[in-house]
Amino acid sequence: MPKKIKSDGSVKALYGVSTETKIKRPLIGNKFPAGFPSPAADYLEGLLDLNEYLIKNKAATFFARVEGDSMIGCGIFPGDIVIVDRSLEAGNSSVVLARYDGEFTIKKLRIEKGELFLVSENESYPPIKINEELEFVIWGVVTTVIHKV
Repeated sequence: MPKKIKSDGSVKALYGVSTETKIKRPLIGNKFPAGFPSPAADYLEGLLDLNEYLIKNKAATFFARVEGDSMIGCGIFPGDIVIVDRSLEAGNSSVVLARYDGEFTIKKLRIEKGELFLVSENESYPPIKINEELEFVIWGVVTTVIHKV
């Protein structure tokens, strides 16, 4: 019987996506450096609808709230919301929402010599080698992280 692995990259909640509401906000056309301030410009590029910008396939897209610190090295923190697209095919180094051993987790997929690993972005957690004894499915690919500052 496989040992239960605690990864601390679990998913607190899954949410469906509604793209029915359109809330377009002004998008300033200039790029703003994060270092030295630049003079302000009153030029709007247009209106930005976050549904159109962030969601490519609404029928296959979900939001998930992150719990745990295993992905902090790639900017995914506890309490963040990730956008997951189930229509995308995961490849080597994709950040995925996976279900293994009965639990959801967010990890980086690593493919090495035909073997699969779920890898944390926190050195406190060792890679998880996927084997036939372990229930495993890639549920979707993480496309975006929503992180409040």
